Amino acid sequence: MHIPASPRRRLAALACLAAAMTLAPPARAATNAGDLPTGPQTPFAVQRVAAFDGPWAIAFLPDGRLLVTEKAGRLHMATQGGEVHPVSGVPEVHDRGQTGLHDIAVSPDFARDALVYFSFVAPGHGGGALTLARARLEGSGPTAHLRGLQILWRQEPPGGRGHPGAHIAFAPDRQHLFLTVGERQDSDTAQDPDQARGKILRMRIDGSVPPDNPMAGAGGIRALTWSTGHRNPYGLAFAPDGRLWEHEMGPRGGDELNLIEPGQNYGWPLVSYGRHYSGLPIPDHDTRPEFHGAVLYWTPVIAPAGLVFYEGDLFPEWRGSALIGGLVAKGLVRIAMDGQGGARQVDRWSLGERIRDVAVAPDGAVWVIEDGRDGGLLRLTPKEKP
Repeated sequence: MHIPASPRRRLAALACLAAAMTLAPPARAATNAGDLPTGPQTPFAVQRVAAFDGPWAIAFLPDGRLLVTEKAGRLHMATQGGEVHPVSGVPEVHDRGQTGLHDIAVSPDFARDALVYFSFVAPGHGGGALTLARARLEGSGPTAHLRGLQILWRQEPPGGRGHPGAHIAFAPDRQHLFLTVGERQDSDTAQDPDQARGKILRMRIDGSVPPDNPMAGAGGIRALTWSTGHRNPYGLAFAPDGRLWEHEMGPRGGDELNLIEPGQNYGWPLVSYGRHYSGLPIPDHDTRPEFHGAVLYWTPVIAPAGLVFYEGDLFPEWRGSALIGGLVAKGLVRIAMDGQGGARQVDRWSLGERIRDVAVAPDGAVWVIEDGRDGGLLRLTPKEKP
């Protein structure tokens, strides 16, 4: 049977990927948390501190101020009292559909280097290129500015219609960082080892290739690839025990919470807990044991966005839990970890608006930001007991 050139190349790429990536170990069956109910009342009081136009991510500076990105390409510095000032020096972004300015993360050594890391889709051919950059944050209030911009990584080839991923997480060793890259609505690229789309990348904090990556000697994007087979990864964070967790949006159903392990293939688009938007089925993970399955999934979806592990003092019963914002769920979800790679949803609270990101302040208060043109920056603190 004759196979055209393009499918032949794709089959060859898949064969190379299968050879390079280790087989997934036997895993427990994933649990569907999609039908779990929303709690009748919240254990926290909600204070609206400020509002932003299309916010995407929030991050705390060591002194308690926040950095807030807006998808259109604006960066702001905000105080916990609600004073907001623009930060200049942001590069031009491709603000279309789901793309623009995305995540921001403060250097683990900010007191020494004053660096902030951020992701954005840069203008370019076919929908722009997801880009990871860093710069020094200088000044304060109305004089805050990004200086010394460095591009650490850029998607090659560029292009795509959405799903940038774009979440940043620093490793506990403070020497490495991880970046999620969405498949940008071209699902086959998630299984192409020579494309960054649908991958989680691991690099040194200067953007170089760590020698202990699974395919460090392979060159190109393979050298940076930590895991593959992801769809739309919109949350990435390390738990207190050092494990790396990620969540991603499924298609029609099948949002996932994954424990990320090096060299593993998580299966998209060959397997899924959801269905195609057309309603046609996608093979389940049980049919392809070589792919690494999720720990939790949600059908109906919650559309998870933002992920942080709680280690503060204001909510002591939450310590070690993961907090996830919900765009469709319009609230906050708490996940309890069992310390052995398992997890379960223990709480879901409605906030009445799409929640785009979640962060924890130095004092232990939880902050979330709403999606949309008047996205509120909200501070959550324990309710006073009667």
